[in-house]
Amino acid sequence: MSQGRKGHGDGTRLTHTGRGGTRHHGVVNTPVYHVSTVTFPSIAALHQAAHGPQSDRAVTYGRRGSPTTFALQDAIAAIEGAGSTFLVPSGLSAIAVSLLSVLNPGDHVLISDSAYAPARQFADTVLRTLAIETTYYDPRIGAGISKLFRPSTRAVLVEAPGSVTFEMQDIPEIAMTAHVHRAAVLMDNTWATPLFFKPLEHGVDLSIQSVTKYLGGHADVVMGSITASEPWLSRVRHWVHQLGLSVGPDDCNLVLRGMRTLGARLAQHQATGLKLAEWLHARNEVKHVLHPALPDDPGHELWKRDFDGASGLFGVVLKPASAEALAAFIDGLELFGIGYSWGGYESLIVPHDPRGIRTAVPWTEPGNLIRIHAGLEDADDLISDLSAGLARYAAA
Repeated sequence: MSQGRKGHGDGTRLTHTGRGGTRHHGVVNTPVYHVSTVTFPSIAALHQAAHGPQSDRAVTYGRRGSPTTFALQDAIAAIEGAGSTFLVPSGLSAIAVSLLSVLNPGDHVLISDSAYAPARQFADTVLRTLAIETTYYDPRIGAGISKLFRPSTRAVLVEAPGSVTFEMQDIPEIAMTAHVHRAAVLMDNTWATPLFFKPLEHGVDLSIQSVTKYLGGHADVVMGSITASEPWLSRVRHWVHQLGLSVGPDDCNLVLRGMRTLGARLAQHQATGLKLAEWLHARNEVKHVLHPALPDDPGHELWKRDFDGASGLFGVVLKPASAEALAAFIDGLELFGIGYSWGGYESLIVPHDPRGIRTAVPWTEPGNLIRIHAGLEDADDLISDLSAGLARYAAA
């Protein structure tokens, strides 16, 4: 894993950062502070907390944070490797706040055509009402993105790989080009997490996580995070506070607990995901496996160059068959839940049809696209379940 501040690796930081320690009487884990109102011994103390040099970390009102909130912010910032972290109620709100933090009315933004669909909807609705124009680009464009910049372009939103179609992007190249044009780079890095890719070390200005996924890891929390450094830090802080965004202490506690095992869980997700992907690659019912860690994937060389690992999420394009065949395959699975989320301990599967949202690069695959999240079950059991499902697919 990448080395961080003080020479500590990510595993060490995940174990030690954001813990209570001597600040909480030696308690190993930061206590859960349920707080709305905070009282002060004097007017001077109140003003010092609210307006003093340490006001960002002062406990002044529940919405502005508590020791539990700050502990999770510290833990995420530590594995991001730089900057400060803000917590918001969801991954989508993290994307929305990040875009609002770098854009003004009349600006132009470039967004990957493979971006998270709700992020596209935010751009096509909210940003449009603010007179902010969006251009969607081919995620494999690389240095060619320079042709898309305008004098009004102020941001690029990337996601690598895309969480449905799994195209890789040349993040350092895009970041370098964006900065030449004085535009900020925002990255949804939920797939890799900061353990397998550190956006801020590759030129990204704002690193976005759906904490709901791997950081929480147990399918019981909805949360997002934004990690940034100056000059964007103050803008993110402004929007988080102006929109009144906050997260609950119990959810923060659950994420802190989940992060302690993030390294061990991701290693298992990666190993199981690759085993499933390689097995599916050899099946007659399968046309393509969309997984950047596979050597024949179009994005493999970029993944190998820039990333330290792969998570358990990947795509599969099945050979064309009827909707009834697809239902026979998926509905009869015993170990895979049918659901949109991912990043938890459980395996999931869901069909996707990108044709309705792709604009820069139309999706033309005739086969059925499914997305698989490899959970923490035994890989051989998952393969057995998929094998029975594909037999139903072929028979139907």
